Amino acid sequence: MHIMELLGKSRVKVEQEKVLEASEPLIEWCPLFDKVRGIKRVTAEAAAANMEFRIKQHGMFTARRKLEMGTFVGFGASESMMTGLEKGVIDAAVTVCDGAGTVISSNPQLIQGMGGWISGLAKTDPIPEVLEGIQARSGHVLSPQDARIEQLDGARWAASHGYRKFAVTVADAKTAEELRTLEKSEGIRIMIIGVHLTGIGPEDARRLLATADVVTGCASKHIREQVKPLVQVGTAVPLFGLTRWGKELLVERALEVEQPLLINTMPLPVLPEKKQPRPLV
Repeated sequence: MHIMELLGKSRVKVEQEKVLEASEPLIEWCPLFDKVRGIKRVTAEAAAANMEFRIKQHGMFTARRKLEMGTFVGFGASESMMTGLEKGVIDAAVTVCDGAGTVISSNPQLIQGMGGWISGLAKTDPIPEVLEGIQARSGHVLSPQDARIEQLDGARWAASHGYRKFAVTVADAKTAEELRTLEKSEGIRIMIIGVHLTGIGPEDARRLLATADVVTGCASKHIREQVKPLVQVGTAVPLFGLTRWGKELLVERALEVEQPLLINTMPLPVLPEKKQPRPLV
């Protein structure tokens, strides 16, 4: 059994390469999926169909899982971590993968391959071929016996194995705060990247913004209302750099994006109303 939240937090269950069910999403329209997949209205049926597409095309939740792929968007969490590894901004990343759970790696292609099509992975069971593929690409699976998702333990493993400045993806304020405690006790630097934040409450948003280095806007009303970034990339589903280190990561990513860029100073965030997910939650 695997569970992933996508397209406005529709909770999709997958078993034996089949979508069993999909819950109603929290939003009605996402500019990103309208652009890349032509989805004009986000529904449970659209989420199920998109999950089926990911299973078919990318082998998600299957033994055929592709662990190397190109960039999905110019500025995304996995794309930014990939570039950060290539440029030495970070020396590893603690992230997640379907069929494996929490994974630690310094291989930029693996980080992008695992993360490019991941949304909010809530639960996954181990898939032997995926575990083998990750290990063959210099990835460490935290708990291959049950594929559990535990980012704090992943960070502890990274620190105990010599990594000194690594990224960790989180989806809640409590884990981010615990990572900061670990950072101090271990004498390391952890770049906290907040992901999958649609529906986050106002207090959790405040705590996460006070703790993280980078956060995604997703379809979060409260992230948009409270964020005071040093740098922003994208305007529809933006990434916000909150610290100088987070800013460095996103600027390094900008150097790798082939499309023309406008660089300007202005009050942030910049959020054109017509380009935001609807409704923000």
